[in-house]
Amino acid sequence: LCRGMQASKAESRKKAEPFYWLSVAKRKTSSEIINEARDALRPVRTRRPVTPTDDQRKLFGSRSSLDPQNRPASVFSLHASSFDLAESRPVSGVRLKPLDHKPIPITSANDEDSSIFLPKLPADAAEVGKDSSAQAGLFRTTSLGNLFSAKVVPPDQNEEKLDSEEPAMMMNSLGRSNNNCLAEQRLYTSFHDESRPLISDEHISRSGSKGFMKGSPEKLSLQLRGESDQMKKPGKKSSQPRSSGWRRRVTGVKDETRINEWDEEDVFWHIKILPILHELEKKDNVENLCLACTKLYEVLNEENMLGKTFKRRHVLLKTLYKLVDIDSDLVCLKLAKIILAMKVDGKNLLGVCKLAFKICRNKENDYIVQNDTLLDCLLEVLRNEDLQKNNEALLYCMGAIKFMSGNAVLLNEMVNKGAVEMLLQLMKQINNIKEHDTYFSSLGHLLVQLTATLRTLADFPPARCRLTCSSAVSELCVALEQRGSDKDVCTYVVRILSKLSSYNDFCAALADCSRCYILFLALLNKHQKQQDLVIRIIFILGNLTAKNNQAREQFFKEKESVNTLTSLFQTYYELDLNAETWYHDRKGEGKNHLKRPSEAEDVLIKLIRVLANLSIHPSVGASLAAAHRVVELLVTVLEYKSVDDCEELVINAATTINNLSYYQVKSSAVQDKKLHIAEMLLKLLMSDNMDAVLEAVRVFGNLSQYHETRDFIMQKKIYKFMLALLDSKNRDFCFSACGVLLNLTVDKNKRAFLLEEGGIGKLIDCLQDFGPADWQLSCLICKTLWNYSENITSVASCFGGDTNTLLVLLTSLLDENVLLDCSLDSGIKDCQKLYWEREFKPVAEKLLDRIQSHHSFLPAVPITPF
Repeated sequence: LCRGMQASKAESRKKAEPFYWLSVAKRKTSSEIINEARDALRPVRTRRPVTPTDDQRKLFGSRSSLDPQNRPASVFSLHASSFDLAESRPVSGVRLKPLDHKPIPITSANDEDSSIFLPKLPADAAEVGKDSSAQAGLFRTTSLGNLFSAKVVPPDQNEEKLDSEEPAMMMNSLGRSNNNCLAEQRLYTSFHDESRPLISDEHISRSGSKGFMKGSPEKLSLQLRGESDQMKKPGKKSSQPRSSGWRRRVTGVKDETRINEWDEEDVFWHIKILPILHELEKKDNVENLCLACTKLYEVLNEENMLGKTFKRRHVLLKTLYKLVDIDSDLVCLKLAKIILAMKVDGKNLLGVCKLAFKICRNKENDYIVQNDTLLDCLLEVLRNEDLQKNNEALLYCMGAIKFMSGNAVLLNEMVNKGAVEMLLQLMKQINNIKEHDTYFSSLGHLLVQLTATLRTLADFPPARCRLTCSSAVSELCVALEQRGSDKDVCTYVVRILSKLSSYNDFCAALADCSRCYILFLALLNKHQKQQDLVIRIIFILGNLTAKNNQAREQFFKEKESVNTLTSLFQTYYELDLNAETWYHDRKGEGKNHLKRPSEAEDVLIKLIRVLANLSIHPSVGASLAAAHRVVELLVTVLEYKSVDDCEELVINAATTINNLSYYQVKSSAVQDKKLHIAEMLLKLLMSDNMDAVLEAVRVFGNLSQYHETRDFIMQKKIYKFMLALLDSKNRDFCFSACGVLLNLTVDKNKRAFLLEEGGIGKLIDCLQDFGPADWQLSCLICKTLWNYSENITSVASCFGGDTNTLLVLLTSLLDENVLLDCSLDSGIKDCQKLYWEREFKPVAEKLLDRIQSHHSFLPAVPITPF
């Protein structure tokens, strides 16, 4: 299009030159900068590649590149035997030393200095038999749990009996163990504690003992707790679990010794836990099992018995593992939550993570999962478990979370619980494992699940904001760099970047990551025929180069960047051409029913968009205009593809050619092929697609700067098409068509068509229609009329009956008050005023002076006010 005006400096000649001729280099005006988007150079937009969804929930989707035999299974059998009870036992890493205990000789039962209480031995053998159990209980280290056991533990029996897996019936043993309880209670009570009365054997008879134990277990628990609470200091609130309240001291000994802290835990076990375990062992129906599991979790949580500190933990877990075989996802959900809360590890952690995975794999279970706290437990596993030691368990844990992310309620809950930050931290840990490490390969499977989850989160606005504000860009780039050979990881990472780069903030952050360009080029070269990967990388590059001039330059300067793009262009052009041949052989069967571009076409669309965006940068655009292979491929698209075949592909190719044709450089490939390009553009002009027509007119606007192209336009009568577009009342069409007409008026022998075809009247109508609303278009019209009237002899012969209309119109538009009448905001109005002053006014004044100097006054013709 015409980009300047050069008035003659020879006053003696008093003859103006055409506005077409390019002016000498000069400082760009503000109006030219503002209206750059209206010129030939424009970025290209396109749709984001569609992310496929799998109908079934699996660890690895149907498009995975991994051999099913070389990856963890999504379907497996899980039974009670999958768990290992040995791993559930608390293991002590410290070998205990024997105590240096020296028995204290007792000289007298009434010895006032005795620090402990020893019961008197009975006088006869019968009494010895009766009290043998009491003596046995007295001389062994005991816990209150033994008072509920029907068995008597000999003094020399191993301490492991304390954790016996055989639960005793509490109520049947209470009476028989009463004396032991009282003996132990007296043992742990100091004689020096005068605040509590001592209890004597004589005050309790057998009937009294029975009566005492007739109460419920709850009453017994309250009694025991009451005695414990009285031992605490007044006013001091314990911050420890309840078991800390069951501590007794043996006073009078030189070193105060704390007795075992198992006492209350054993009472808690028999009173609270055993009845629930008995309910679970019945396995009568699912509803009762669920209620029992819920009660068990609540009791353990209330008593701070979750985790690894619970001494009878292995007995509890053994009971839970047996229930895994029950065919109920609801029961298994309850079990998984408790088992995870008990902080299992090793084989058991793997088993419970598989159990959670199995539950979440079924989409129908989303409702029961979202109404429970399984997500919290799984996130806790990801947060705390060792990455290398438990990588397989973490794999299934992450797989379960990935399935959860497919549910809107759970997805929102994940974000609120900090899942985004947690996953990025986990990715950072995985990225720290180098390729030579033993776990590098297996952790790649975990990374697939993690990135797949992040991809889902990227669609959720709150999560997207956190990804943008975090270190996501750097970690994702590191993952691409380290896992370039893992197609699954690369695919999910570029899917994340493809989604997020559609937003300006993240796109700017990604553009600032200097190594991303070389990473993308390496992946394109490595996975050239992997369409799903290639198309997303190309789409990301298109986003980066759409608005960022620095990104355009940086990518272009990367080694082999243009060669990589042309190689991809050639590859997918051939794939698309082969597909065209196949459809042609089948007489187009099914082709007309394609609603979307084919895979090859889609890659070409995104790739051409990158070229169009790159060409906006002045130096990059000039280099691309001289790249013959690039221009050849673009022209090839116009040759073999019609608008009806693939509208977006053809229009993008025309747009890119238009951008490149803007640069008039030596050895320009566009200039060399200008006539062939003009031939191809005729197909677009003749189509019913108005977007294609507009793009073709724009290209003609640049190509018509060349004499050969102007001859072609006149020969093919394309100028008539341009005149017809002036009637469209569409600003873009009128502007582009007027640019072509302006260039045609440079040649003196071509100017007559304007008057013969009614072009003068159409131009004046456009000036009247758009006037103050578009000073750029108004300026273009005035330049065309100036060129046309260069050799004017009389106004009547030049402008005919439209002369008076043009005079009145120019006079009105040159009035500064017309700017004040524009209903525009202040910013736009200032820009319009600037353009009016610097561009429109000089041309319009010269044209008005020319007309008036050759005009004999005629009656004024009224025109429609603006």
